[in-house]
Amino acid sequence: MANRHLSRSIVLQTLFEWDFASKDRSQVTEIFKRNVREFAPGHGDFSFMEGLLSGVLEKQKDIDLIIEKAAPDWPIDKISIIDRNILRIGLFELLFSDKSEVPPKVAINEAIELSKAFGGDTSSKFVNGVLGAVYKELGEPGKEETSKDKRKTQLPANVPTQHLGGAVVYARDGEDVYLALVHDVFGHWTLSKGKIGDDEENKNESVEDGTARKVKKELGLDIAIVEKLGENEYPTYHPEQGKIKKHVTYFLAESKYQELHPEAKGGLDDAQWFKLADIIDLNFYNDILPIVTKAINILLKK
Repeated sequence: MANRHLSRSIVLQTLFEWDFASKDRSQVTEIFKRNVREFAPGHGDFSFMEGLLSGVLEKQKDIDLIIEKAAPDWPIDKISIIDRNILRIGLFELLFSDKSEVPPKVAINEAIELSKAFGGDTSSKFVNGVLGAVYKELGEPGKEETSKDKRKTQLPANVPTQHLGGAVVYARDGEDVYLALVHDVFGHWTLSKGKIGDDEENKNESVEDGTARKVKKELGLDIAIVEKLGENEYPTYHPEQGKIKKHVTYFLAESKYQELHPEAKGGLDDAQWFKLADIIDLNFYNDILPIVTKAINILLKK
């Protein structure tokens, strides 16, 4: 274990130097070999280090999208260089490595240890928060047993609350009814949503107005709010504020059936219209499915 920890430390130092100096990837091998000679001469785990380094670089774009999905309030270029490269190592091992060689909890724990050794005061909490969020989205044991109501009762009452608005957006085209959904990098179809009052200009907006503004930005659609569908709360982690609570209000909203223009946004990789009959085959988050189901039942009665 100690040898593997040293190996990960050398890979982290290599990624840090490469990232800090904005060097070309062709220079990474030279940096890596120099670090091995300096910090681990005669170290027998060279193949592990080399595989980890090349794997992180190969999957970097995918990993960075996942980081932005797991920490949406913290753009990748705003995360400290050391923290984002610890996350890249941890996420590569969590998502792409051989689980028999590096079990998920080992990947998370090793990343946390790196953050304690090389990061700042809040690094370990941030790394743990991001990797923990991804770990849960992988469907690890216990995730399916946590109901929405149970999660609400477990949230501390004194944590800051961030308000968001989201919508099940529908449109009619002849006799057919369609829903506009967005797809994220974890493989789920979900609803367009965003923060309410997130800048000075819109700080006093209503949840309805904020939801319409965010859907316009994310999908390029003008919507009319029809009715409220429900609310949801879940915990997340902000690198400056620490643990926060997100409170989302969902609406049913109507739009014209027209081409979608999805925003280039970290964590989302697609947006499509779906006929109501096709919705049942899609992969939704557990807390989103009841919202979508309620919307479909309303639309079927119209």
